[in-house]
Amino acid sequence: MKTYMYLPLGALALASCLAQPAVQPVNRPAATQSAQVDVAGLGKRIWANECAGSVQGLVSWNAGEAFPSLGIGHFIWYPAGVQERFDESFPKFVAYARRSGVQVPAMFDGPAPWADKAAFLADKSGRAGQMRQWLAQHVELQTRFIMARSRAAAATMARMSSNPQAVAAHYNALAATTQGMYCLVDYVNFKGEGVKATERYNNQGWGLLQVLEEMKGNPQGRAATAEFSRAAAAVLTRRVNNAPADRGERRWLPGWLNRCATYR
Repeated sequence: MKTYMYLPLGALALASCLAQPAVQPVNRPAATQSAQVDVAGLGKRIWANECAGSVQGLVSWNAGEAFPSLGIGHFIWYPAGVQERFDESFPKFVAYARRSGVQVPAMFDGPAPWADKAAFLADKSGRAGQMRQWLAQHVELQTRFIMARSRAAAATMARMSSNPQAVAAHYNALAATTQGMYCLVDYVNFKGEGVKATERYNNQGWGLLQVLEEMKGNPQGRAATAEFSRAAAAVLTRRVNNAPADRGERRWLPGWLNRCATYR
């Protein structure tokens, strides 16, 4: 297993992502604060999970979805007039990139340029290819954005949880190891923070908050990542059981459970 080293975010990005929360949810241990992550290595791992490590996968349109997904984290980007229950993360990445001083092409501004998947597949302009090349050149930036989302999510999750102490303890235990940090950044990108009321089936969510709440006891080290793996599988199985039948989400569950196994 590779060892990942933690690099601190830049001052502007950190100030933006960790703006004064109403509740102080997570006091990261000193070891975690001083640890360093190999951002490049972590980014390659996320890229492999989301896009099989391919440049082609950096701009894609999944079957049954009304929006394209971009980047190593498959960030959602809605076309004009489309609004679904899922968090639209690509415009947030674009804003993060610009705050970090990175020049972002104008083609990433506004809504997604394709009205639907048919228009995306029919586009011969080369625009998708240009987007893929830019994203391939900025993998570490995307990784830092994903890490920042995880950190910012900790503050929001504590405010939303009925058991903030357990959520904070589980987050801290995971954040204290490199494999645990992989769990946190990958899952929050994979299925979101779990704090949006619209991201619920039968009033039950499936994000990182729900996984941390599902974790039992106070495991540390490898035991924490094993318990996270178990909890994530349980939460995603519950999502599929609660999902409307016409979404056909059961077809995705085997792949989701395989991904949960990587958290061990």
